Amino acid sequence: MKTSFIKEVQQQLSTSKNIVVIAHHNPDGDAIGSLLAMWGYLKKKYNTTAIVPNDFPEFYKWMPGADSIKIATKSKEECAELISNADMIFCLDFNSPDRVGGLEHDLKNSKATKVLIDHHLLPSDFFKIAHTQTETSSTAELVYDFIKAMGDEKLVDYNIAVAIYVGIITDTGSFSHSCNFPNTYKVTSKLIEKGIDAADIQRLVFCTFSEYRLRLLGYCLSEKLTIISKYSTAYIVITKEEMKRFHFKIGDSEGIVNYGLTMKNIKMAALFTERTGYTKVSLRSAGAIDVDKFARKHLSGAGHKNASGADMHKPLNESIEEFVSLLPLYEKELAKK
Repeated sequence: MKTSFIKEVQQQLSTSKNIVVIAHHNPDGDAIGSLLAMWGYLKKKYNTTAIVPNDFPEFYKWMPGADSIKIATKSKEECAELISNADMIFCLDFNSPDRVGGLEHDLKNSKATKVLIDHHLLPSDFFKIAHTQTETSSTAELVYDFIKAMGDEKLVDYNIAVAIYVGIITDTGSFSHSCNFPNTYKVTSKLIEKGIDAADIQRLVFCTFSEYRLRLLGYCLSEKLTIISKYSTAYIVITKEEMKRFHFKIGDSEGIVNYGLTMKNIKMAALFTERTGYTKVSLRSAGAIDVDKFARKHLSGAGHKNASGADMHKPLNESIEEFVSLLPLYEKELAKK
């Protein structure tokens, strides 16, 4: 990390009494991992609170410190007051204030110094102090780099190490994408030296399905998978009726989109989930197709080269039709070799 960034943060911390760490709406593993890691580090020195805009999946709630996270949808007034009274707010794993859902107004109106640490493209100029690095596995890895740059690597304890490891494995699909960086493995080795059990964490995150979540996955693969061979694309659709049928809980669709890419010759996979008033789209890719650019250009979404998404403000069927209509524009990138 740039020395100038660290010096600015240190200067602000020297005069700050109340600090908030916040992650994005619908927090995933990297959001929760980076949040808990930064909170775990800062609370050793400062009065620090961790906040997320809404609830997160059960398979992250075993993580050390997860029960200390304030959830705005459950305690909106408390979270708004904490943000209002904060001197510094560390914004993790999102690049624009509109990514914090119902807390956007509170974040924008807070007089606190906003510090961004993120790995997404095109950060907003909303943040006073910012470090964005796309050539990395995850924001969680950047939190480790931050702690190290602050001269506090020795403060990375077991709990912080667990949080960072969860962020890394979830944002890389267990080291299957966005992980071709030497530093990722150097950091991972340091985490293992702290005593984490990598196999056990893998199990706790990826092998704790409920019966209904597993049945939903099976149903999606057997009944809802569509393959467009001409464009090396596969997609799955989940309707609100199906979510009700399978007693859907937050996080139950996580990872389903990845199964499309496990098929031979498939280069892009999509998951369409019907929501009230919009359609949530998750995109994954392999090879030349850049789903971040795809989402930005056509769907007002964003993400990374191989993992992206968007909220399409139109009915489910129209969203699917629009997506399919765009595939011919990428025939060259999606062509079979």
